[in-house]
Amino acid sequence: MGPPLTIHRAGAAVWCTLDRPPLNLFEPTLIRAVRDSFATLAADRATRVAVVIGSGRAFTAGMDVRVLRDLDPGRARALITTLHDALDAVHRAPFPVIAAVNGPCLGAGFELALACDLRVAAASASFGLPEVRVGVPSVIQAALLPPMVGPGRAAEMLLTGAPITAAQALDWGLVNRVVPDDRLRAGAEELVTAILASGPEAIRLQKELIVRWRDTDLATAVRYGINAFATAYATDEPREGMSAYLDKRPPNFER
Repeated sequence: MGPPLTIHRAGAAVWCTLDRPPLNLFEPTLIRAVRDSFATLAADRATRVAVVIGSGRAFTAGMDVRVLRDLDPGRARALITTLHDALDAVHRAPFPVIAAVNGPCLGAGFELALACDLRVAAASASFGLPEVRVGVPSVIQAALLPPMVGPGRAAEMLLTGAPITAAQALDWGLVNRVVPDDRLRAGAEELVTAILASGPEAIRLQKELIVRWRDTDLATAVRYGINAFATAYATDEPREGMSAYLDKRPPNFER
């Protein structure tokens, strides 16, 4: 059996494929692979954007119930802490991360998608947090759900475990776009292209702000933004970007 997560670099973009088909279930090996891969990518400034996608017929259907069934409280805490560390590595990556979601995206898999910055869904995708149906609560990135979709919708997903369709996810603001199943990769590539057209340092500053804004109060968030704006001028990107705009030409941020 090959690695549970395969990495393919395409220039400044990295495609991370969950490679335990057909359902790409989370278990300790895959969890560690996500954590370690994103820790490595975070240290590589050549990485400007990453896409997470699943092989087989699912993005990921969540945790392998066979791993969960016989845990005791100590081992349960250790496992969920390791999962938290993996999802946090995705969430706090210094570059944008796109989830390209095909098929079921459930439980820990849905939390992985929530840890990403942008989500593109195939029309046949579904999203859910069914943990309560097997006797445990949804945790970690599920905490992002109420501010994203509102407390009522979040409570319905969390308390019933019922999935929603890609169309519902788009309507609720959980995904950025829904595309035909055969255009999932193309839909993700469109976002990759748009991100790579912007200033690399500006994107890194913006990603850092997005994460910080979630963790702090409004006044502090504004101060972070003021500092980031000034920091951008330590690079040549503002001059190049604005000169290109005034000259009516594409910017060249790679000089």
